[in-house]
Amino acid sequence: MNVTPASERQRIVLTGRCNVGKSSLMNALCGSDTALVASLPGTTTDAVTKGVELPGAGACTLVDTAGLDDTTPLGEARRSRTQREIERADIVVAVYRPDDLSAELPAASCPVICVMNCADLPDADAADLERKLGREVVAVSALTGEGIGQLRAVIARAAESSQPLITGDLVNPGDTVVLVMPQDPQAPKGRLILPQSATIRELVGRGVITVCTDVEHLRDTLAGLRAAPALTITDSQVFGAVAAVLPATARLTSFSVLMAGYKGDIRLFMEGAKALDKLTESSRVLIAEACAHAPATEDIGRVKIPRMLRKRVGEGLRIDFASGQDFPEDLGGYDLVVHCGGCMFTRRHVLSRCRRAAEQSVPVTNYGILIAHATGILDRITVPSSLGEGEAQI
Repeated sequence: MNVTPASERQRIVLTGRCNVGKSSLMNALCGSDTALVASLPGTTTDAVTKGVELPGAGACTLVDTAGLDDTTPLGEARRSRTQREIERADIVVAVYRPDDLSAELPAASCPVICVMNCADLPDADAADLERKLGREVVAVSALTGEGIGQLRAVIARAAESSQPLITGDLVNPGDTVVLVMPQDPQAPKGRLILPQSATIRELVGRGVITVCTDVEHLRDTLAGLRAAPALTITDSQVFGAVAAVLPATARLTSFSVLMAGYKGDIRLFMEGAKALDKLTESSRVLIAEACAHAPATEDIGRVKIPRMLRKRVGEGLRIDFASGQDFPEDLGGYDLVVHCGGCMFTRRHVLSRCRRAAEQSVPVTNYGILIAHATGILDRITVPSSLGEGEAQI
């Protein structure tokens, strides 16, 4: 559990009205007293998170949220935070009491599991709640543990197909894939950056022969293979150099392009890259990074991409930056949003940002696709056909 990055865990968000037992249910699922439980409305203020391994679902992050009907002075701000958590969720567990007469489904783009807590109360009947909601309800008691095993099984089924493969349908068992991996100076010493390590882990697990090299040794690497690789995956920053070495018919993609489909809406990103051709010196661009690191001298998001954009458009181009959890609610002032690969975020988190940009008619792309378009080789890039189709289209 501790070695699974937060971005690769299922993010399960518990929502519902005040005092329906969200915190108690979270403790029951975790098997420990993680969340504070009390009968006072508004006991849970900010979201409470807990990493846990759930049978069938694997490594998960459970998120307990403030009540949707919080009427305390900070209630509106807390409800806004809760809605933000719902947008980022892989699975929403909507919790109700048997007598919840105003039961409604939360507005979510991910699977929603409806739960009736307090099933141990006299006359508790999930049938009435099912009729109100129009869907199946899992009856549980956080107090006695009744139904918790069934709820875990339902969560496991919902989690089973929620995450695509990084390489999608581009490779098959027995294929050879060459990874061109110049080492990022910002990566911790002795470690690969997450997109590289995650891709290697997946390829090896799929029975793919994985060959790692750098740009300087790419020709020798290719010459040493018995046959041409089925796919070459490179760092986006050396697209041009790698494309110059490979035959024109070779299949080429990048870690960032793969992450665009694995984490976001690759079709939206590819369409958004065309906005680069319409930028002028009076345009405004937002560069959004999932990492909140202190940028290095040649940081791709803070230095290289801005340099590339201003060289192409002009020095007057206005560029803003957002890092970590910071991301504007209102994107209306921007002509383009350029997002990083999103390897530190869950898929739903990145998709929520894609959706926000699409709803506001603001083009959005990602680092790798922008670089490929800017260098004129986007038509050379191989994209998994199974990734990102229609995820955030409005």
